[in-house]
Amino acid sequence: MRNCWNLTLSKLAGVLFFLLAPIAHAQFSKPEIELTEENRYLFPIRPGSPASLAGTMGELRSTHFHTGIDIRTNSEIGWPVVAAQNGYISRAGVSRTGYGLVLYVKHLDGNSTLYGHLDRFHPKLHKHILQERYNRKESEVDLYFTEKQFPVKKGDTIAFSGNTGASQGPHLHFDIRDTNNQALNPLLYNFTEVRDNTPPIATRIAFKTLDINSRINDKFGRQEFYLQRSGKDYLLTQTILAHGKIGLEILAHDIVDNARFKCGVNYIEVWVDSVQLFTQHIQQLNVAQGRTIYSLMDFRKMQADGSRYYRLYKEEGTPLNFYEQSPGTGVLNIREGQQVAVRIVMKDFHGNTSQVKLKLRHSNPVKELPTLQSAKVDIAADIDENTFMMSVKPCPEGSPVALVHAKGTVVELEPTYLNEVKAVYLIDLRTLIPDSIQVCDRTHVTNLKALVPSKREYRYYSNRIDIRFPERALFDTLYLTAEHLVKTDSQEVFSLGPVTAFGQSIEVTLKPVRSYTTDSKTAVYRKRGRSYSFEGGDWTSGRITFYPRELGDFVILRDTIPPGITRIYANNQAVRFKISDNLSGISTYEATINGNWLLLNYDAKTGTLYSERLDNKELIRGDFQLIVTDVAGNNRTYKTKIP
Repeated sequence: MRNCWNLTLSKLAGVLFFLLAPIAHAQFSKPEIELTEENRYLFPIRPGSPASLAGTMGELRSTHFHTGIDIRTNSEIGWPVVAAQNGYISRAGVSRTGYGLVLYVKHLDGNSTLYGHLDRFHPKLHKHILQERYNRKESEVDLYFTEKQFPVKKGDTIAFSGNTGASQGPHLHFDIRDTNNQALNPLLYNFTEVRDNTPPIATRIAFKTLDINSRINDKFGRQEFYLQRSGKDYLLTQTILAHGKIGLEILAHDIVDNARFKCGVNYIEVWVDSVQLFTQHIQQLNVAQGRTIYSLMDFRKMQADGSRYYRLYKEEGTPLNFYEQSPGTGVLNIREGQQVAVRIVMKDFHGNTSQVKLKLRHSNPVKELPTLQSAKVDIAADIDENTFMMSVKPCPEGSPVALVHAKGTVVELEPTYLNEVKAVYLIDLRTLIPDSIQVCDRTHVTNLKALVPSKREYRYYSNRIDIRFPERALFDTLYLTAEHLVKTDSQEVFSLGPVTAFGQSIEVTLKPVRSYTTDSKTAVYRKRGRSYSFEGGDWTSGRITFYPRELGDFVILRDTIPPGITRIYANNQAVRFKISDNLSGISTYEATINGNWLLLNYDAKTGTLYSERLDNKELIRGDFQLIVTDVAGNNRTYKTKIP
């Protein structure tokens, strides 16, 4: 690798103009870099050849926005990865999670490029990193370099593509980041290798009532509809009856040529008749604020079935800056006598445009609603925004009036709407937080405990659960539910709701009634159906404190079973093992040969450990030992003599 610090500041004027120039939102115009051969970024995989992408910048992932592009390698590893521009390797990492093997290259224009999920580094760099891992006796490292250690020129091979870390298949993750750690869209750099002739695709539209008085087709709540394709556009053929404040959500994706994968839609606008109501432009991302995705994506829907809807209105309190050019919040307010035509315009970075067209007509709320479907259970309750919603089967006899108990008072509540098979009651939680509700001979306990405000610290205390919400944990007001149950199988369950994700961890202290052995082997686990995921926790005076980032059901379990070790092979050239754990998960692993540390690489996706020697001429011969420890502190040792 050669030094190439030959870019002058004057030649960077075009790049600086790109970083600073505003983007005109109405025409979806994008900044152009004044490209010369010297400041043009090189595509990092097989430059000059058509490329296939499996992901784009701004795409919605389960816990974060995707910050770059995923370049496919035809299910192969080992494709050469080249430096996109002159500079030096500033950082390298080896991890079993995240980007796996990753490189960062610093460039003269101030930007950095990131190359993730690598199989191996350039031989000179790989040897240096390998030596550092042996020096530190650590399999996972995060190393920083000076500009003189590993200078590179544009086009130099710096690594080879792989499938390491949290990758779901062989590919290269490629980021471009500015000096403020903002991820920029690589597709703005006019890579001709990426071709896209297909406009964004929309499959479903959702309408959401945003206050207690709003209705969609005479009902409160969130309703979804499939869209019908018409050429490159999409139609909702039925007219939606609406009243009051309504929010739109869209399930949409983009695709590029030579790929079947669903990519993100970065430019979306909402027009009502001829007036622009909303703009959402995902142009750059703060990589340190990944969980802000939950103020754009419908988290509850994603948790329920994996669908990732774009919310086409601005949530109150959102920290995202995607709406700086938006003329409004995106909330539709359908009033008496109105009929409006809504047009949702979607555009990708190559200029391909598609539209979704639909109509809403005002309809006053009604109490008698023949279209209500039968209630599936006697009583079902939910919280939506600031509204408590309860659905019940009709009373066999007597009045359908509900008795709402709240802080020692009783309030009579008529059904908001009903028919002969179902009655629906709505309560504005800003004015009344019910403790329980009685309908006929049935009683529903709400378990509503507190109104938790956003943007300030809040503490909740009870006999069994204490919670501290940090100042920046909540994106919006939370109506906290809490319940403690000891089930017939003696499992103690602490339920916290509703389903909510936070910008940062909250602090939860559980005060169990059952007796537990209070050491590191006993911890909190999140319960999802029949599966459990480790949350951890520290014991103090019979209480355990942990730090979740989502609400849900939590149990206290004890893990006393050590990890499993299965030998695949062990000879004087290499060793390979399969490791697993039944509950808390793998924490550490360490191997020695004749007492000397031996590096093992870990592929968490397959649970495989495999050796890498510092000197390939030195055989692995003698007394071999492998110790694997789980998160609960249980360990298992495997010993053998390798001839």
